[in-house]
Amino acid sequence: MYIIRFLDESGTEQYGQRVDETSAKLIEGDIFGSYKVTDKTARVGKLLAPIVPKAIFCIGLNYRKHAEESGAALPEYPVLFTKPPSALQNPGDPILLPRVTAKEVDYECELAVVIGKAGKNIARENALSHVLGYTCSNDVSARDWQLKKGGGQWCRGKSFDTFSPQGPVLVTTEDIPNPNALDIKTILNGETVQHSSTADMIFDVPALVSFLSEGTTLEPGTVISTGTPSGVGFARKPPVVLKDGDRVTIEIEKIGKLENPVRSE
Repeated sequence: MYIIRFLDESGTEQYGQRVDETSAKLIEGDIFGSYKVTDKTARVGKLLAPIVPKAIFCIGLNYRKHAEESGAALPEYPVLFTKPPSALQNPGDPILLPRVTAKEVDYECELAVVIGKAGKNIARENALSHVLGYTCSNDVSARDWQLKKGGGQWCRGKSFDTFSPQGPVLVTTEDIPNPNALDIKTILNGETVQHSSTADMIFDVPALVSFLSEGTTLEPGTVISTGTPSGVGFARKPPVVLKDGDRVTIEIEKIGKLENPVRSE
């Protein structure tokens, strides 16, 4: 099922099963619990990020070729950092370049996993039963803060407002039985700059869900951003940074396109 969160023509927030780009069948109930798709159809006034995350866990260096281009050894364990929910941005809304504090802002296409059922110490073989579905994510990153000014921590450089665009839809697991067999790409101003497959992940989705649940309850609404493939801007020669007027598109097979313009704050 393709689920969207949107504002209808009256400005009321709704969940719906997508019919097409402009309409959806309304969903009643809790998408993390009991819900049903009704026969009521609503027009989509504005598309929103598919959920408001409880938490955003992010994995670094999780594609083999990206680790190679970064000059990093393959990690023994998943590399974890977090973003605050305040970093969330809707499809179509701008990625804002911080006015003063960050000068080297980069794109990162990522598959995002949305937890649907709470769990702790989840076995790998049961991990996907805790997943509601998947969406596209852009792990926007201020490299100057991530690599130079962050004291060795990545969170600051990853956590500015609008640095976590997500969407455009939440695709439930029956439509993506294997999340590690998806084509993934970033298109910057019409040029493909990242293109890979989620099969290149070092730690696949079941491994990440199991690992993150060790000693930690994953609540419904938790988002796991699973890492980016090679082709990021800072690894290019010369390096590429986002600038005012750019347009970034994240495209993942079976999910669709997440598009955001770039604007100076």
